[in-house]
Amino acid sequence: MTTENIRTYDVIVIGAGPVGENVAERTRAAGLSTVIVESELAGGECSYWACEPSKALLRPALLRADAAHVPGLARAVQGPLDTEAVLAHRDRMSADWNDDGQAEWIESVGIDLLRGHGRLAGEREVSVETLGGDTVRLRARYAVAVCTGSRAALPPLRTTGDLRPWTSREATSARKAPRRLVVVGAGVVGVEMATAWQALGSRVTLLARDEGLLPRMEPFAGELVTERLREAGADVRFRVSAVAAERTPGGEVRITLSDGAEVVADEVLFATGRVPRTEDVGLAAVGLAPGDWLGTDDSLTVTAVPGNWLYAAGDVNNRALFTHQGKYQARIAGAVIAARARGEALDTGRWARHSATADLDAVPGVVFTDPEVATVGLTVREAERTGRAVDVVDHEIGSLAGALQYRPDYKGRARILIDRERRVVVGATFAGPGVAELLYSATVAITGEVPVDRLWHAVPAFPTISEVWLRLLETRRDS
Repeated sequence: MTTENIRTYDVIVIGAGPVGENVAERTRAAGLSTVIVESELAGGECSYWACEPSKALLRPALLRADAAHVPGLARAVQGPLDTEAVLAHRDRMSADWNDDGQAEWIESVGIDLLRGHGRLAGEREVSVETLGGDTVRLRARYAVAVCTGSRAALPPLRTTGDLRPWTSREATSARKAPRRLVVVGAGVVGVEMATAWQALGSRVTLLARDEGLLPRMEPFAGELVTERLREAGADVRFRVSAVAAERTPGGEVRITLSDGAEVVADEVLFATGRVPRTEDVGLAAVGLAPGDWLGTDDSLTVTAVPGNWLYAAGDVNNRALFTHQGKYQARIAGAVIAARARGEALDTGRWARHSATADLDAVPGVVFTDPEVATVGLTVREAERTGRAVDVVDHEIGSLAGALQYRPDYKGRARILIDRERRVVVGATFAGPGVAELLYSATVAITGEVPVDRLWHAVPAFPTISEVWLRLLETRRDS
């Protein structure tokens, strides 16, 4: 039997992932009563099927790759990884897919958690179908924030029978390593999971429809990752895509490729992009099309809905599909909601706390492959496309003493893009072992618009990989 009751809050948040939790924490800290609606696990995709489990799978593989090239350690790390131990570590980092800890935190900061499927039901209204079959009607005095994230997009291809393909969720939560794994897609998810499962004992075939891996990044990054994947035993193929797939009665997956070849595997992972989780959140009730991205302005307010009450933060708005950027947006959205609730005018200048700019100009991202790839701001291709005049400065990281201390055969490359008129860094890409830790300095340089002449006074310690900054600046002056 279904019953209905009405509850009123200042703020309603749909989605209890990291983004929704941050919006709710900010509004609650501002004194606004807040409820989060969640249909799955509190903690969201990042905690259970993305950031945490994927990095738990990758860390042992990358650490072994580094150790295998350090004098005195190579012999100690010969042989395969202990796959069972790695998967057990992955399970711990994913809290065994139990969200009790997250639910306790939500309660501890004074936020209500309502478990069920939430749908917009009109202006400032949300209808929740609870797990028990009841319907709860929520009304917001000030704001509703949609933070439902994204899900894997499956490519259009001919399939036969019950294919049961992997997406990022299955790839990060699998209970054992498949003997043969085909990865379709050469973006971040594809190359990271190819790296992880190849190291855990799978024979990986990676299919890229473009001419290289990581096509949105600088070409040299994909080239270095390709080289290491092939050295590890992966079959990396370019300019090819899957056009048909079937799972045989014996359990094998047979994949027909665009070049006419066929690949046989035990599992196939489709890592071919993301789509917003908005197909069933009640968008039609507020005049929007189900399944669409939710476009926002820099205050994270949904622009197509009048009244400044509907917000969208995280993947769902398609601004920057990274957990850290979603949490950044959440902090902005929470501040905006609180300011509007107090009747304050928003200071939405470029550096205002009510205006999201870092998810447009300086989006940092790390690909945890061997070698690592770290990037922020523009690439050369993006600068050319937007007509930005830039100086491109490259340096081989392996020439640094700090890099040779890291690995005697260190191979890596750094690139920065300098705006010719303003003389500030507008883009940076690093590829090589351990370069993820270089990224924050690059992000600060870009967001802070630090003149390159002033960067000379930021002295890197010796011997560290961060000395590449000094070499890049020297190369720029000598060129």
